[in-house]
Amino acid sequence: MDRPDERLPANFWSAPRITAALAVGDIVTILAEIQRTRNWTQKDLGHVLGYSQSWVSKVVRRRQKLSIDQMRDIARRLGVPLHLLRVGRPGDEDPAKRREFGKALAFAPLILTIGPAPKRVEADETTAPMLTSITGAQRRIEATTPARDLARAAVAHLDMANKILGRAAHSEFAQDICAAASEAAGFTAWLHADMRDIGTARRYYRLAIATARKADHPLLAAYMIGSLAAFEIENQDAALGVSLVGEARRTLGDRPPPIAHAWLSSVEALGRASCGDQASALAALSEAEQAVDASERHAAPPWPWVFPFDHGKLAGYRASVMVRLGRVEDAVAAFTESLASVRPSAKQRGVVLTEIAAARCQAGEVDEAFGLAEEALSVGLSYGSERIIHHVRVFRRNYSGPVTTAVREFDDKLRATLI
Repeated sequence: MDRPDERLPANFWSAPRITAALAVGDIVTILAEIQRTRNWTQKDLGHVLGYSQSWVSKVVRRRQKLSIDQMRDIARRLGVPLHLLRVGRPGDEDPAKRREFGKALAFAPLILTIGPAPKRVEADETTAPMLTSITGAQRRIEATTPARDLARAAVAHLDMANKILGRAAHSEFAQDICAAASEAAGFTAWLHADMRDIGTARRYYRLAIATARKADHPLLAAYMIGSLAAFEIENQDAALGVSLVGEARRTLGDRPPPIAHAWLSSVEALGRASCGDQASALAALSEAEQAVDASERHAAPPWPWVFPFDHGKLAGYRASVMVRLGRVEDAVAAFTESLASVRPSAKQRGVVLTEIAAARCQAGEVDEAFGLAEEALSVGLSYGSERIIHHVRVFRRNYSGPVTTAVREFDDKLRATLI
């Protein structure tokens, strides 16, 4: 196969898409453009780079991160100007080449102004990764931002993803764009769940499931069905949640990834416990334990999971199950194990505090329980999380013991949230 830099068009490096990619060091876009220009398959590109086709596929979909050394190696093999990517070493390149690329970038603004309008492309191999990266950025922001402040942007992003999908519905990239749109819908559902907009959240979860199925992505569809199951269990329809877990399992098939089995079994355990079925809840926890052991033998979780589902996270589910089963000592021990290994986000911490408060209340430690509930209320108010505030209200509604000073002070603060 010929060297890539011998047959690239003379104006390749001054093309608007390439100059923009060089400006931000986006070697993935450059890879995709070279592949398109040379009419290569991913296997051809992998042959030139010395990597497998599957590795190339992950890179161009932005599912595989590149180290600085890998970027340097790829750039050298493809004739990419290292100094413009800012990953080279002084003296690595011929000064004549440096001047040549410098001229290309200098003329780029002029080309953008007077050059012919580029042909509109509805989608390419970068479209789905771009949409996924936007959802990922919104997820990171959500950890410290009220859902209400993010919801409008999330809905707008989802609308954009669906419009792009509509235009690219018959392209080779449609399935990947479908998957990205499903993830965006699932995140939008989560935001509305945090706002306690139950009907809207349920509608977006259903959209996420339908779009994942359209993408022909059983693992993603099962993830979204499981998310809806957890949502229904949290909102007092545990029987429906358990039924949805069964649907998620059928979607996965006979050999699900261990992480999916572990998570779904944990959600099922919570649903069974909420229905008062102790034997089934404990059996589901046992299944989850075995699946976690199996998942820890895998190097990385499959998308759409971002983080492993480990024993620390399982302990959090076990604690919530034990609270619902009235097994106070087991609940406290599991919470201790969970918090020692997993640091929840600020919002999740608010939910966990209400669970611990319920366990303390069952143990007769009323003042400590209401102190924890008051702390959870503060978190809910700080982050505008109606979900946390709802959990606090449920905690108070379930308490029928003596009204101590701590209970009265808590009631005053809870009442203030309504005025």
